[in-house]
Amino acid sequence: MPSAPAARLSIPPLLAPALALALALSGCAASDSADGSGAAPPKTGDPAATTGHAVRPPRAKDPFDYQLGGAYDPPDGVRTVIRDRTAAPDPDPGIYNICYINAYQTQPDAVEWWRKNHPDLLLRDADGATVIDDDWEEPLLDISTEDRRDRLAGIIGGWIDGCADRGFDAVEADNLDSYLRSDGLLDRAEAAAFARLLAGRAHGAGLAIGQKNAAEMTGVRDEIGFDFAVAEECARYEECDAYADAFDDRVLVIEYRRADLTVACREWGDRLSVVLRDRDVVPAGEPGHVNARC
Repeated sequence: MPSAPAARLSIPPLLAPALALALALSGCAASDSADGSGAAPPKTGDPAATTGHAVRPPRAKDPFDYQLGGAYDPPDGVRTVIRDRTAAPDPDPGIYNICYINAYQTQPDAVEWWRKNHPDLLLRDADGATVIDDDWEEPLLDISTEDRRDRLAGIIGGWIDGCADRGFDAVEADNLDSYLRSDGLLDRAEAAAFARLLAGRAHGAGLAIGQKNAAEMTGVRDEIGFDFAVAEECARYEECDAYADAFDDRVLVIEYRRADLTVACREWGDRLSVVLRDRDVVPAGEPGHVNARC
């Protein structure tokens, strides 16, 4: 995938303490109260087939913005925004709001909380050492057994419910492909099984859920219940067709190089939503901010 870590977790230093506090308050409280249950999602690609709530996926080709480094007023014409679940302020009325969740790995500033409260839910190797995504310094969560997946779905399901309570329309569950960084301790089937739990929880809360990256798993989208896709650098790596075919063009594309934006716009600009962002996804008005569309 991307030759350098994509920008999914870049938090400006001035915002990090506030976001860490929000994470500790919202994430930890949710984990203590969530019951771990998650109804099986509908085995259909129809996002309207839900567990009883109206689920509305983003519209294909609507201009969108990717604001994981900090929230700011959406640029003119933007109809969809992705923000971290801890971001302030609350979602913007009148646009489609997607809530970012790191579902398969831990945020770096939450590692100690996981070690203290759920040490057995961190993936460990034969020597008992935590398995780390070195690019982001994020320990992987252990989805290797049904019991662990159920318990993790309770914790992360609480975050999903929190996104719904705040007024988000959808969630994107990041690091679906973390099994590829697990040193062979996790596999694709386990990743898909956990995704089904998250999709059921999201649909039960009335939220659509997006597949994040992992083009190799687009073939099982119906089985899992994903409603749309968020694809980083799919033009650069010639993967946009896999997402477009699987999700009927409900695909949000983030490119990090202008040359790749040019390709994405030429080949997919009339079908998919495409944005160019800086890799650190810094907020508007800060040095290094890049934001462009087709």
